[in-house]
Amino acid sequence: MQLFVETPADWWEIEALYDLCFAPGREALSSYRLRDHVDPVAPLCLLLRDQNGIAAAIRFWPVQVAGEDVLLLGPIAVHPTHQGEGLGGWLMRESLMRAQQQGWTRVLLVGDAPYYSRFGFTRLDGVTMPPPTNPARVLGLALVPGAWDGVTGDVTRYQASAAGD
Repeated sequence: MQLFVETPADWWEIEALYDLCFAPGREALSSYRLRDHVDPVAPLCLLLRDQNGIAAAIRFWPVQVAGEDVLLLGPIAVHPTHQGEGLGGWLMRESLMRAQQQGWTRVLLVGDAPYYSRFGFTRLDGVTMPPPTNPARVLGLALVPGAWDGVTGDVTRYQASAAGD
């Protein structure tokens, strides 16, 4: 198993993995509206490949909460033939380490707290994803202590600053 940064050539193979792993209509979820016309954070979009193809993949997107930049994690998927091998955990740990090294301070996701709590994610009270997201599934991780302190409000599509960030 080898770790790679996603390239444009990998896009459709990863999309096929997501189609396999998630229910039909996944693109109707509110998190996808936040990704429309926004490029993913390419250096953090990782995949694991073996001799048969892509075994797992993770993507990150920039969003904002109260004008603060936040990483939106997702989707993350592991091919059914590789589930239970620790590949999802590998991608989580590696990508979060890289995000911190690149200066990101906070990460947001919509998911199951029992799974993501082992990576340090906790429920974010006061941070609201577009409907119909269940508030109990809105989780966050501070990559720097206190990064989420005082950051509340609606999650909105990323807007680059006038400086061209």
